[in-house]
Amino acid sequence: MAALDRFQAQRAGLSSPADAFAPITPNDGADLPILTRAVFVGGGGSLVVLDRHGVTATFQVGSGALLPVRVARVMATGTTATGIVALW
Repeated sequence: MAALDRFQAQRAGLSSPADAFAPITPNDGADLPILTRAVFVGGGGSLVVLDRHGVTATFQVGSGALLPVRVARVMATGTTATGIVALW
């Protein structure tokens, strides 16, 4: 039996809770298949990301951080954070 979804008829927006997720393996040469709505970091450290315009940013994050950023790629070089999960 599937769980009841009381919000199924509602249109999701960027401020809506994520309804899909997948682990991210940092990779210097490949974009994620889908631009994220947010990124969860299980183990703190540096998180180096590219946005959809190709701009790089480095975030210093603690364990359990939820970053509301739209990310196209998580770079392997410079990323020390672990347990990274894409949220859509």
